[in-house]
Amino acid sequence: MAKLTFVGGIHPYDGKDLSKDKPIKEVLPKGELVYPLSQHIGAPAKAIVQKGDHVLTGQKIAEAGGFVSAPIYATVSGTVKSIEPRRVVSGDMVMSIVVDNDGRYEEVEYAPVKSIEELSKEQIIERVKEAGIVGMGGAGFPTFIKLSPKEPEKIEYVIANCAECEPYLTSDYRRILETPEKLIEGLKISLSLFDNARGILAVEDNKPDCVELLKKLTKDEPKISVKALKTKYPQGAERQLIYAATGRKVNSSMLPADVGCIVNNVDTIVAIYQAVIEGKPLMHRIVTVTGDAIADPRNFIVRIGTNYHELIEEAGGFQKEPAKIISGGPMMGMALFDLDVPTTKTASALLCLTHDDVSAMEPSACINCGRCVEACPSRIVPRLLADYAENYNEEAFLSHDGMECCECGCCSYICPAKRPLTQTIKSMRKMQLAKKKTK
Repeated sequence: MAKLTFVGGIHPYDGKDLSKDKPIKEVLPKGELVYPLSQHIGAPAKAIVQKGDHVLTGQKIAEAGGFVSAPIYATVSGTVKSIEPRRVVSGDMVMSIVVDNDGRYEEVEYAPVKSIEELSKEQIIERVKEAGIVGMGGAGFPTFIKLSPKEPEKIEYVIANCAECEPYLTSDYRRILETPEKLIEGLKISLSLFDNARGILAVEDNKPDCVELLKKLTKDEPKISVKALKTKYPQGAERQLIYAATGRKVNSSMLPADVGCIVNNVDTIVAIYQAVIEGKPLMHRIVTVTGDAIADPRNFIVRIGTNYHELIEEAGGFQKEPAKIISGGPMMGMALFDLDVPTTKTASALLCLTHDDVSAMEPSACINCGRCVEACPSRIVPRLLADYAENYNEEAFLSHDGMECCECGCCSYICPAKRPLTQTIKSMRKMQLAKKKTK
């Protein structure tokens, strides 16, 4: 039987053994908490507190700044120290709410429900919206919009993205093993919004324990199935996941809803459960702190706003001096020049490596081997597109489907000439997307 997968992709060293077998550990922040007002795609949130205000854990401190936006909540109790620009992982200075943690962790009262039967579809979506949930796999798109397609009756699949194909990351793996009931209940809540939909728990087959556990817990759920996907990067990318799990194709001009699918990350689905059933806003996420420079690699449940320095301390500090630190995974993460940045809703990992292989590479001329074409999951020609991007040939870039690139990094990884193909194509894509916005 052919394995569920897509054409293309690569098999990099996964590094998951460093952290996958250690249980999740809770981190209580020691210093100030920083809440950037832009932690999602769309308009920044608007602060609704002022300097000197006392806030409680779970209190809304910023409201959505538009339709495509999301509110932000305090994750500790304390005093608003300032509202000022602070640096984030991208290197940008972003207006942020800074809260002095009083160490008491006093909380607001939440409004739980016993079951989703108590709520209408509109009330479920409103709870998700009000909780400030965004895509926690990295994209940061407000989740309530995903759950509100124009034609909900045409949604046939709600897919839980349990693939976790990015090397080194094990946060979803630990979440599935430690709180599988919340994941399944969150998926059932999402399914309740679509009368004609079935649920899919899509897991890479390098996690047989997760596959077995989820199959056991869903054996009496006729609308939910577990699908083991071939282990290959980028199996967890939205377009590739949809194709592997359903056989349906999505391109850059389409949304998953256009082919009858809704896709959400594991942590996002658990956050949906906590918002709808427990009445709790998005305040925590799981972060993998790992790499050969870390003394005790593991996963932490982190209060949003916690400083990255504190996560390094919780992981035992550096056992060796890191040559490169990345927020996220090695394929699609962002290299950091400063650890004095906060954990946000989209922060999945902190990867600390003793060798900077990328900086040591010396690009040479293309040898026309075709490996980038073979590896590309979007079925485009990265070599040509990079040439067009380098020469600012926008017409040729667009006519050769440059906007179909999903920026996964496969071509750069596989290139024997060590050309920065993905990075070059990504720059041109950004220019084209910016032009579209100004039209």
